[in-house]
Amino acid sequence: MPNPTAAMLVIGDEILSGRTRDSNMHHLAQRLTEHGITLAEARVVPDEQGRIVAALNDLRRAYDHVFTSGGIGPTHDDITADAIAVAFGVAITHRADAMALLAAHYERAGLPFNDARQRMARIPDGASLIDNPISTAPGFTLGNVHVMAGVPNIFEAMLAGVLPTLTGGAPLLSQSLRVNRGEGEIAGDFAALAAEFSDLSMGSYPFNTNGVYGTNLVIRGTEPARIDAAMTRLAALFA
Repeated sequence: MPNPTAAMLVIGDEILSGRTRDSNMHHLAQRLTEHGITLAEARVVPDEQGRIVAALNDLRRAYDHVFTSGGIGPTHDDITADAIAVAFGVAITHRADAMALLAAHYERAGLPFNDARQRMARIPDGASLIDNPISTAPGFTLGNVHVMAGVPNIFEAMLAGVLPTLTGGAPLLSQSLRVNRGEGEIAGDFAALAAEFSDLSMGSYPFNTNGVYGTNLVIRGTEPARIDAAMTRLAALFA
C-alpha cells in the first residue's frame, strides 16, 4: 500500500521577496520521509486571503495532509487563520482554551495581554490546538490541514508534536553512488536500469568540484533488498 501523501503551503510576502530564507520545507521533508509520509508538492503564496484559500483548497483535496507555515502571529498581516476558516466555511472566534494559555503566558512574563496578542487565540471552529512549547501561541489542525508558525524553531517544535498523531508508512530509504562522468555519458544506461527497477525512484544530480565534473546517482525506495540489488547493478555499470 502506498505511503500517505502531503503538501506544504508556505505563506508570507517575506519569503517571496527574498527577505527571509525558508528552512521549514527542508525540515518538513526530512521528518516526513522518516515517518513514511511522502511530501509530494510545495507552494509559496503571499499574504493575500484569496490566494491562500485557493491554494489550500487545491492541496487539501489532492493530498492526505497539508502543512502550512507562517501568518499566525499578532500583526495585521497575519491572516492565515482567517483564510483557513474561509476555506473550510466555518466561523473563527477567540477560543477560550487558547485565550487561557496565552493569558497565563503573558502574566508570567509580566507583559500585557493586549488586543494584538489576543489575535493569536483566534481559532477556526472545529479545530484542535497544536502545542507550542516555545512561545505558547498555538497552531491548530482542522480536517487534514495542520497550521503552524513560520519561525523555524517554533515550526519544528509544533511538527514534533503533530507527527506522532499521524499514521505513516514505510520510511523512504536511499543510497547514492558518485561517478566522475557527466550526465550525458551515463544517461542511457541509467535510464535502462531505472526502467528495470521501476518500483524504485532514481535521480541524477550533476556536480562540479574543483574543476572535476561528475554525477551523484541516487536510488530511493522502501525495500532495502531492492535498493541493494539496484545499487549492485549500478556500481557494476559505472565501475
